[in-house]
Order: sequence, then C-alpha cells, then structure tokens
Amino acid sequence: MTAFTRPTSRRLLAPLVLLACTMLPVNGGKAQPVTAPDETTVADTYVYLLGRALVIRQENNDRKGDGFAYNKIKYNPLGSADFVNPNFDVAYLEAWFAVDDNSAAILEVPEVTGRYYTAQILDEWGEVIVNINERTFPSKPFGKFALVKPGANVKLPDGVTPIFLHSGKAKMLGRVEIKGDPEGAVKLQKAFTVSVAGEPKIADPAPMPNFDNKNLLGTEIFDNLDQVLSSALDVAPNAAEMQQKARAVAAYVASSTEAKEKVAAQLKKVVPEFEEYAVTKSAPYRNHWVGAGQAGNYGKDYRLRAAVNYAGIWANVPDEVVYFIATRDNEEQQLSGSKSYVIHFPADKLPQSAVDSYWSVILVGVPDYRVIPNDLKRYNFNTYSNLKKEADGSLKIGVGPKPVAGVPESNWLPSAEGKPFSLTFRTYVPKAVVKNGEWQPAAVVEAK
Repeated sequence: MTAFTRPTSRRLLAPLVLLACTMLPVNGGKAQPVTAPDETTVADTYVYLLGRALVIRQENNDRKGDGFAYNKIKYNPLGSADFVNPNFDVAYLEAWFAVDDNSAAILEVPEVTGRYYTAQILDEWGEVIVNINERTFPSKPFGKFALVKPGANVKLPDGVTPIFLHSGKAKMLGRVEIKGDPEGAVKLQKAFTVSVAGEPKIADPAPMPNFDNKNLLGTEIFDNLDQVLSSALDVAPNAAEMQQKARAVAAYVASSTEAKEKVAAQLKKVVPEFEEYAVTKSAPYRNHWVGAGQAGNYGKDYRLRAAVNYAGIWANVPDEVVYFIATRDNEEQQLSGSKSYVIHFPADKLPQSAVDSYWSVILVGVPDYRVIPNDLKRYNFNTYSNLKKEADGSLKIGVGPKPVAGVPESNWLPSAEGKPFSLTFRTYVPKAVVKNGEWQPAAVVEAK
C-alpha cells in the first residue's frame, strides 16, 4: 500500500533503562543473568518483528482462499474488493511462489503494449525483489523467467531467465491496466502463467498467532523467534543487529512471568505510538497526506517497512508508483463517514499532470483498510473516470454519505455514516515532481 520515508532522527520512544535482572538455567543447571532490555530496545524489536509477522499473517490468509496452491496464479475478477487496499484500475493477479534447492517456478509474462503492466515480486519481509516490465527489463520485457532459491541446483529450460529470490518463497502481484478495455485487460491477465520445474518441498509458514489490525500482537510476537527468523532471509543491512536484539528481548520475556508482564506493559505504549506513526509520521506530511518517499525497498528503515505492511501490504517502489494516504482533514480531524468533504485540485496541479501513466484515489475503512460497501458500488476514481471539471479547469472530488453540495454528483465518492475512513491516492509511473516531493494531493477539506 503507501510510499513513506521516516525522518532519521525520530525514535518511537525515549530510552528508559530497566536494571532488573533475572536468571536462566544453562549448561548443567547453571544459570546466567538475563538483563531487562530498555524500553527503546523493546519498541525497536517489536516493530522490526511486526513487519515479518504481517507478511506471515497475509500468507496464512491467502492460504485460506478457495483453490489456493503455491505456484498457482489467482486471477482476480475485475472489480474484486476482497483484500486490503484493492486496486480497481487494473486486471489483478497474484501468486505465492515456493521453491527449494532442486526446483524453480517458471513465470511467463505476455507481451503488453500501450498500457501499464508489471509483475511485481516481493520477498517474505515485504521487500521488492524485482518488477518485470518494459521499464525495468527493457532487454526482455516479456517471456519466461525462472524464480530460483539462492544456491539452488536446478536445470532450466533454454531461453528462461533466472531471477534469484531471497528465500524459498515469494509473492507476486501482477497488474494490467484496464484503460477502458476490460476484455483486452482480462485476456492479457490470463496470459500470465506459471509452471514448475522439479518437485519443491514446501514448508508451512512460520508459527504466528492470528491477529488483526485492531488487536496487534503483544509479547507473543517474541515466541518461536528462531523459527520465524530462520524462515526467511531479511536483506536489510541491519538485520543481524536487530535479530540479536530481538533474541535478547525474547530471552527476557521467556525468563519469568514478571518479565513477560513488564514487556507487555511497555507494549501498551509501543503499539499505539506505532499505529499513529504509520498513518501520520512515517513519511513527509504535506496537505495532511502522508506519502511521497521510498517504499518497496527500505534499507535499514524497518519501521517504515512495518508501517507499509500494516497500512497496505505489498507496496511497490517509487519508479512504479508513489502512494499518499490521508486519515485527517485540513484541520487534523479524523476523517469521518458522517461528514462531507471536498478535495479541490487547482487547474495547474491536476492529478494527471503528475503522472506518466495514470492516477487513482480509493476510499477504505480503518483500521482494516478494506472498501466500505455502498449502493453505487463506487469505491474509487481514476484517470478514466467521467469526472466533471469546474469552469476554471480545476477539479473537485466530493466525499461523504450523500452527494456534496457544490460538487457534481459524478464526482462524489460515497462514505458510510459513523465509520472512519482513509483515502489512498496512487500515482502510477510518477513524474519527478512527485518523487521529489514537489506535488501531493490537495487537502481534504470539510464542507461546512
């Protein structure tokens, strides 16, 4: 979902050193001291692990889908809304790849011309491995590609290009722009295919309790830590550092009931601070939208990675799309489905002027980030929507439980009475002004 950058000087919590120690039995019944971690370490390691936990949760949820199988493409029907931050602008397809040392998943990408498309492949921490399209692979924008585990020993057919994954599993999100031609988009969607070379042994997801965004994990995030960390390579430069800190916290949590209760008490502060950070502080905040930054590949910024996985998993890199999220109006009030709002784009800052492909805006509920049903089944607008401009060439979009006064009804995005919501604005193949932070959507202003 959302493109964020976090100010490097920001910490979630100020350090608070806890001096208490306990003892854990080791060799031959002897004991060694386990020092209580300071509050910053608890916060840092919790957010670090949450990024992985959210991907495990998504894998478990995907496995429950009808007809799910690894190395099998799911071709989502046009207009499908049964997932987080859905995209109504494209024919959408997705798959989980799973390979081992003696196998490969072979993805065939069709030739697509005259419309946006990509096969986005991500690892088990939410990092983008590659996009296959004419922008990133100009020497081979379509054809057969083998998704291979690092170090694998598998013979590939002639003409198949290997792409090395970060672990034994990867997620693919494929997108083909509808562009006013749904039949053509679906035909291209179905032309993406997957086959398997070899017979991979597929591991179950790492153990993780089920949870939702209303009730994020507590101290149980530190359970089964070695299994979780060994299940997928983290390519972040600071992964070893963070994982050792997490082991120290996990050892403390497991040392006694009192220790576990202390960490649980700290998490009551950590979790809401993270939730607030994710929607308002994880990227530049302009016009009361958070966005325009580096997503998809996060370097050392595990907080940003966790925030993106929390608010809209599987974000892509800025060269493909830059995301903006609004949860507050121009007076910093929570967006409410009971109120009416106007988003007014000046004639010289229209959304289409910011992209080389297309733009879209979608309304979703919080904290689940799924669409809210309405009688019109109107959940988003994009470049191809029949929106009416003002006489001066500007554009108004109305949001509310009923048509908004002063805004054409064709430009009305319905909300639901009594339900808070979030807006996600996508800019596909954004121009430099977007990537440089010089353009952002107009503020969401309450119509009073």
